[in-house]
Amino acid sequence: MSNGKVRTPPSDAAPTSSSLDGHEPLEGRHVVAVITFGETDIYATDAPPGAQPERVVAADPHGRFHKVHHKAGNPSGTYEDDSPAYWEAVTDELAPAGQILVFGHGNGKANASHHWVSWVEAHRPEVAAKLVADVRLDIDHIDGRQLSRLAQLYFDEAPSRDAGDGRKGGSDVTSPR
Repeated sequence: MSNGKVRTPPSDAAPTSSSLDGHEPLEGRHVVAVITFGETDIYATDAPPGAQPERVVAADPHGRFHKVHHKAGNPSGTYEDDSPAYWEAVTDELAPAGQILVFGHGNGKANASHHWVSWVEAHRPEVAAKLVADVRLDIDHIDGRQLSRLAQLYFDEAPSRDAGDGRKGGSDVTSPR
C-alpha cells in the first residue's frame, strides 16, 4: 500500500488483485476505506506516516464521473446506478482485511459508502461481517493524519506520540527534570 498505485477496474474484465501486482497485503489488518462514487482510497492503520493510500478507481466508459449534474434524463435528481464491477473491485481489495472502517460523505442516495455497504451486505456477507462502522464525514476537507486519528478511535488503538524532536513512541519519552 505504500506506493499509492491506482487501479482501475476494466469495464469488461475482472479487477486485478493486490497480491498479484506487488502491493502490501491487507491480510488481517485494520483498514479505512474512503469511498466516493468515482474512487476509493484504502489506508492501513498501521502504515508508516506519509504512506500513500491504495486507490481503486471506477471505470468510466460513459464519462459520468467528470460531471455530476445531469440536464436531461434525470428528472428526479438521483444518482444513476453504480457499476457492480466497481463495488466488486473495492470489495476484492478490502476482503483480506481484518476489520474495515468506511468513511463517506453525503446523505441518502448521494452517499457512496452507503451504496457500497448495501451492495456488500447483499453480495459478499463475509466481507460485510468485517465492517466496524460506516461514518459520514466531509471527506473532501480531511487529511490523512485526521483520518488516521479517527481510525485509531474506532479501532481503539493508541495514537503515536511525538516528543517534539522527531522521536515517536509512548513509554520511551521522558520529561526533563
